[in-house]
Amino acid sequence: MLARVQSSLLQGIDALPCEIEIDHDNTKMDEKFITIVGLPDAAVKESIERVKSALINSGYFFPLGRVLVNLAPADIRKEGPVYDLPIAVGALMVQGIAAAPKGPKKAGPSGVVVTEAPGIDPRRFLFAGELALDGRLRPIKGAIALASLAKQRGYQGVVIPHDNAAEAAVVQGLDVLGVRTLAEVVGLLTGHLEPAPFPAPDVAQLLQSAAAPIDFAEIKGQESVKRAIVVAAAGGHNIVMLGPAGTGKTMMAKALPGVLPPLTPEEAIQITRIYSAAGQLEPGQGLVSRRPVRTPHHTASAAAIVGGGMIPRPGEISLAHHGVLFLDELPEFPRDVLETLRQPLEDHVVTIARSHSAVRFPANFMLVAAMNPTPKGDVAPGDVGKREMERYLAKLSGPLLDRIDIHIEAPAVPFKELSRRDTQAPGTSSAQMREQVAAARTLQIQRQGATTPNARLSGKQLDTLCPMDESATAMLGQAMGGLGLSARAYDKIRRVSRTIADLAGAEVVASDHVAEAVQYRLLDRKV
Repeated sequence: MLARVQSSLLQGIDALPCEIEIDHDNTKMDEKFITIVGLPDAAVKESIERVKSALINSGYFFPLGRVLVNLAPADIRKEGPVYDLPIAVGALMVQGIAAAPKGPKKAGPSGVVVTEAPGIDPRRFLFAGELALDGRLRPIKGAIALASLAKQRGYQGVVIPHDNAAEAAVVQGLDVLGVRTLAEVVGLLTGHLEPAPFPAPDVAQLLQSAAAPIDFAEIKGQESVKRAIVVAAAGGHNIVMLGPAGTGKTMMAKALPGVLPPLTPEEAIQITRIYSAAGQLEPGQGLVSRRPVRTPHHTASAAAIVGGGMIPRPGEISLAHHGVLFLDELPEFPRDVLETLRQPLEDHVVTIARSHSAVRFPANFMLVAAMNPTPKGDVAPGDVGKREMERYLAKLSGPLLDRIDIHIEAPAVPFKELSRRDTQAPGTSSAQMREQVAAARTLQIQRQGATTPNARLSGKQLDTLCPMDESATAMLGQAMGGLGLSARAYDKIRRVSRTIADLAGAEVVASDHVAEAVQYRLLDRKV
């Protein structure tokens, strides 16, 4: 007897169809031969033993005789325990315990045809889940991608572990059946358990209620850095903060998402797909409602930052999609790791190629970096300290610095500022900064569309969208020559000037806008 159960396989952050076929030869009951084919990895091969124990401990039997399990398509590698549940369902179907509806029965006493009342039709659902030996279902990766595939292919719904139901329910228009045990699945298939689809969440309400964990009002002093962060957030610019240890650089980086515009539903679903594929969602978490902040340690490998593995997994830059990637102690990262960031910073995607396939992960993030002036954390006086600083900054390549628009110094906070109470002279808060950013972003959307912030304007676009008056043009020319700025800094200054003008509500870039933008090329003058 042959049974077919529909599931999926995860490739990157997308789900592809996967059909599980089980062929049972019950004419050779004396043989107990089980084969699983279709490029399974070790976890998939081991699923047979988990399925056997789960069926037996739930009060059922594994088919006797020869059993062949095929995972199609056979030319793509399958991995993980996600196929435990569909294999178990197929094993039940070949035994006749759970089967597809067979149509109407004979007419009832009233003459009306009485249709058979089995449970859900397994042909109209996708199944996925890891089985414990006692029949419990454990969460899986990529449930939201599975639900998206089911909707795209016209299925009625999905049957998945209960811990993944909130995540899959984000995809509207599907019956998401979250189950806790294999016995519940059998009840749904046989009609002994009434289907109760998981309610779809109110995505707009979840995003509206999301709040940043840190408010900029909690950060003492650093008003000049806060201003630079407003400029960075308004234009989507990358930023590096240079200053001694203990000046609040890390705290400001973590507070930055509270200044950025709220996530749109589409952005939230994109982030959730990435976190789901990486196994980073908490059990029962339905949606990533806040912009992520990723803070990898400087010992992280290139694969951890960019993504990789035999079957590619998203790295930190993809987990920071639509959020912030914070690299503390930037020069301490290995140079080869930092150089891998150059292409994603330009293209906002990362492609990981393997011999069998190539996977693209989104990587649209803001880079926020922090660094001390020297390995000791401060600068010694005189020429010795200057040489030590130059050696430390030389660890950063010019092409990488070229992709960072704003360089700002975060000086040590004086005692007077640290001891000041907020009621005496409160600092700039996240709400005030967020209001400025929102106004500037509105102007950008009206001028160049929602998908192109100022940081992504090309040179040709800048010629059109960044008009400068005569005094601004003259000041930019003086800065280029007098400060020895490179040609690569030219467009950076124009982009940042455009953002500063947007914050001021000005259509034409003026000299004071250019002057502020030039101040943000700190490392161009120090290196």
